[in-house]
Amino acid sequence: MPDAAVLAFDVGGTDLKVGLVQGPIAAGHTAVLDLQRLPTPRDAENPGDAVVDKIVELTQQYRRSHPAVRLAALGVTVPGLVDEGAGVGIRSSNLGWKNYPFTGRLRAQLGLPVAFGHDVGMAGEAEFRVGAARGARDVIVLVIGTGIAAAVFADGVRVAGGGYAGELGHAMVPAPDGSLQIFESVGSAGAVARRYGQASGLEADDGARGVLRLARAGDAVAQRVWSEAVDAIAFSISQCASILGIDTVVLGGGLAEAGDELFSPLASRLDQLLTVQRRPRIVPAALGQNAGLIGSALKARSLLAEAAAGTTSGPAGNR
Repeated sequence: MPDAAVLAFDVGGTDLKVGLVQGPIAAGHTAVLDLQRLPTPRDAENPGDAVVDKIVELTQQYRRSHPAVRLAALGVTVPGLVDEGAGVGIRSSNLGWKNYPFTGRLRAQLGLPVAFGHDVGMAGEAEFRVGAARGARDVIVLVIGTGIAAAVFADGVRVAGGGYAGELGHAMVPAPDGSLQIFESVGSAGAVARRYGQASGLEADDGARGVLRLARAGDAVAQRVWSEAVDAIAFSISQCASILGIDTVVLGGGLAEAGDELFSPLASRLDQLLTVQRRPRIVPAALGQNAGLIGSALKARSLLAEAAAGTTSGPAGNR
């Protein structure tokens, strides 16, 4: 219906974003209306309830602020391990909940269908369907920030793995000292800043961005730390190319903002690592900080379409 809308929520470790999405969701045409960004509510004793109470409060606020809009469904994404089909947040080490029934609590309080998903998974869905990977079928959307996570698509379908798929940041990579370490301990933006400080005894201003500026200015320690991060990223992507046959890598997060200073050496490293594997194209994420919000809205729209057709699906059609 032309007046129907979905209210999308993207709950992060620091911020909660919310916005109305009305009308089609398509590449270059998605409008998020009345976008708000607020501190994520925290309650050490009842962390899940704190988030649900805020979502309920904001939903009621949007209903009052937009009386002519028919709110048809909610899309909610949260961090951590999730069971999308059951609508449960299995665990969030940052925000503190365990086995929290987000979908059930929200439906009981608001009486609306709720599409529930993982934050990086939904950002990946958005990039896959209407963003940088549009038209591809075998994709990883790799978000490299303070930590590292990914959404994995094989044959056009996102791989869920019971909520555990895409934890590339915790996969092992060869470390500079010859040991094996988890990927995000070498290749994340947080690791770049930390490892520079450990090696130089200095603290780079502005984290990984500051390390890159120092590398650009000729600082040998910064150049080495940056090069080692690129090596770790290339290794992880090469493993995905070998195991999954990916044809596209979408890079997002703070480290991807380095542009050619990341993409060019990364392409060279991959050329050295790949032999018979399909050589994936590497592209920057297209949807920026609203990717998770758009993915949340896409999932809510899919839920409504399935209900209208009288069908259900797996993780994409949870209730």
